[in-house]
Amino acid sequence: MSAPTPTATSQPITSPCPECEGPVRFDRPPLAGQVARCTDCGVELEVTSTSPLTLALAPEVEEDWGE
Repeated sequence: MSAPTPTATSQPITSPCPECEGPVRFDRPPLAGQVARCTDCGVELEVTSTSPLTLALAPEVEEDWGE
């Protein structure tokens, strides 16, 4: 009798924070342009590439003031 085949479980994906080098975790494969927050330093990060996974500081939101 053979053992049951284990089901494939997706592992979280991590990438180092460019600000503090702490691990930034994604439970699902991230999308380009997705914004995440570093749990160590709290900075907002943007996914700039998915292969390889690359993170950069997210641009600051600027107010338009109707111009």
